[in-house]
Amino acid sequence: MLALGLCAAAAAAQGGPVSRNARTVQDPSPTTPADGRRTALRICPLCEATCGLTLTVEGTRVTGARGDRDDVFSRGFICPKGAAFGALDGDPDRLTRPLVRRDGVLREASWDEAFDAVAAGIRPLVERYGPNAVGVVLGNPNVHTMAGALYPPVLLSTLGTRNLFTASTLDQMPKHVSSGLLFGDPMAIPVPDLDRTDHLLLLGANPLESNGSLCTAPDFPGRLKALRERGGRLTVVDPRRTRTADLADRHLAIRPGTDALLLAALVHVLCEEDLTDLGRLAGYVEGVAQVQDAVAEFTPEAVADACDIEAATIRTLARELAAAPTAAVYGRIGTCTVEFGTLASWLVDVLNTLTGNLDRPGGALFPLSATDRAPRPAAPGKGFALGRWASRVGGHPEVKSELPTVALAEEIDTPGEGRLRALVAIAANPVLSAPDGDRLDRALAGLDFMVSVDPYLNETSRHAHVVLPPPPPAQSAHYDFAFNALAVRNQARYTRGAVPLQDGALDECEIHARLILAVSGMHGAPPHAVDDMVIERALGKAVTDPHQAVPGRDPKELAALLTGETGAERRLDLMLRLGPYGDGFGADPEGLSLARLLDHPHGIDLGPLTSRLPQVLRTRSGRVELLPAPVAADLPRLRGALDRDPDGLVLVGRRHLRSNNSWLHNVPVLNRGSNRCTLQIHPEDAARAGITDGANVRVKGAGGEAEAPAELTETVRRGVVSLPHGWGHDRPGTRTPVASATPGTNSNQLLDGTLLDPLSGTAVLNGVPVLLTPSGPEPEETL
Repeated sequence: MLALGLCAAAAAAQGGPVSRNARTVQDPSPTTPADGRRTALRICPLCEATCGLTLTVEGTRVTGARGDRDDVFSRGFICPKGAAFGALDGDPDRLTRPLVRRDGVLREASWDEAFDAVAAGIRPLVERYGPNAVGVVLGNPNVHTMAGALYPPVLLSTLGTRNLFTASTLDQMPKHVSSGLLFGDPMAIPVPDLDRTDHLLLLGANPLESNGSLCTAPDFPGRLKALRERGGRLTVVDPRRTRTADLADRHLAIRPGTDALLLAALVHVLCEEDLTDLGRLAGYVEGVAQVQDAVAEFTPEAVADACDIEAATIRTLARELAAAPTAAVYGRIGTCTVEFGTLASWLVDVLNTLTGNLDRPGGALFPLSATDRAPRPAAPGKGFALGRWASRVGGHPEVKSELPTVALAEEIDTPGEGRLRALVAIAANPVLSAPDGDRLDRALAGLDFMVSVDPYLNETSRHAHVVLPPPPPAQSAHYDFAFNALAVRNQARYTRGAVPLQDGALDECEIHARLILAVSGMHGAPPHAVDDMVIERALGKAVTDPHQAVPGRDPKELAALLTGETGAERRLDLMLRLGPYGDGFGADPEGLSLARLLDHPHGIDLGPLTSRLPQVLRTRSGRVELLPAPVAADLPRLRGALDRDPDGLVLVGRRHLRSNNSWLHNVPVLNRGSNRCTLQIHPEDAARAGITDGANVRVKGAGGEAEAPAELTETVRRGVVSLPHGWGHDRPGTRTPVASATPGTNSNQLLDGTLLDPLSGTAVLNGVPVLLTPSGPEPEETL
């Protein structure tokens, strides 16, 4: 058990590297101007672009932010979110002290009191009902912090629960499943080589607003413009004419939810017209003939009516992909959060493979991050399995050790053995981000115990018995573990906190470490015991691995060589030194280490992406398995969609450059201007329903009703209405007054959570039927 490892680490600890306030502030400027202002570097944690920022700091306040022109990756690019870093960092509504529920009321408490309450609340439930009585919910912001990347896996191992719910089943899980089935590794996600491709087919994505997703690319807009300027071609498939679509050579306003049909037809054309060319992939791929048979019915003529795209256009697009010197197909939210999300994600990489563009410069490549494991000879792996266990109530199969977030409420409010009685929510707000938030809201109120790690008292954390607030981002170190593994260029960047921890604050990594100790039965042990245990185990494995640079060496000797002022820094140093570019603890003096990264405050460029097959493959065959059995078994469901008669209106979401899910709505500079939470409707659809521009509209879905002001626009195709994601800040008991003043409409409350992509357990959030009726008086103008 992990608790035993923690116990040993605690017993061996003789004081450690983690001290609550022992921090070095990284400042690229050697002097402080006479007016007291200084500059400090920080990697932006507010979206997937991971841009480098240069912060202006006055005392302990961040008073400005601009793009870091010397950043090796972002080269000075910045968006409105990054420019608002100081406003977010200094938000007066952020919690600064823990909250503990006493007599039904959340009151400020000391950190010791808070962790005492966590240990007293969770341990007895685990001991009485078993580890599965505790659930863990991880929100999207976890991948934007060092603590959120390093510590939740240890927490899950410590608890031993199978009840894990994350934002992935509201977003990207179909891509993990398709990658797992194709390549044997759900984290092996190829990204479009934006800077070298000649043709980009982009589906269900709007990177000019989102800054990219599962494709880390600072200045995504500039990269798309550069593609056009060098003579490349951009095709955008989206039911809305977005800013990204405006930039394209061709915009196809597809009917929502039919991307998989379009992609299958493109594959059909490649096979029918003998346009496939695997190139160097030929020796690494199996199942090409089986794929050809599987898509035989999906002719362009068969899918044209369902997609509302002419057959001739589909054939032209397939031929252009095949003829381009290099090409990449890239699909995101709009292709994942639909009923055929996994099939669409699979077909994206089938297209990349059949055109010879998978793992080719200018095509779709696998990044190699600095904290990935060191390369080793290609060999068959264990493959990827689905459904190793299932949820108690709905019988939903696990995927990547996760259960669908839509199953969380029923696991709490359905009586019986195995009911979820406690919850650990880390940077998560599923009351707003998951379907049927009303049911989840009621369910959370019935938990025996809940702890939330969150800087705000929001729609979810207001139910907690203990709230543990992390410090503002300027006070935290930053390294992008997840996003560097999805980056369009290999690089490594690390920034320490721009300002020291304030009195009474606790470093976010220490909060996580103490949380782990509290739930493991090791409450009161020094926080560095968690990091020491992880380091000890990692080095113990490394010295027995012949493919590492340290076989046969003494793990204790190696541990003593690690540098860093905190346990998290020592863990980062270990990962860098054992990684593909690492110094191997002296084996390569020019290799990466924490010390070398600190010597390069603007980052270290590690070069363009390169071909990595077959090294990345972990399938049992050791090859790309182009038609996995679970995909083949799901294709009849897609064939059934050919015979549907599209009728009525369907709902899709949309992104906004100044927003990121539900996070940033309490920042005034990001929440100003006209009401952005409008229901976009095509004028012809509005006229038929008797709806006028600006009037309130009642929207009804399978899960309930909501109201929103109408915005009549021809940027949304006929038959489609659009509401943005992440709004609905109108529940009592929160402490986010800016967000509550302009609450917006929660689109997810229109959904009942019964519609899922069966292979991934991902909620269907787009392409769902809705009914509209005019409602209420004209809304007042929102400033």
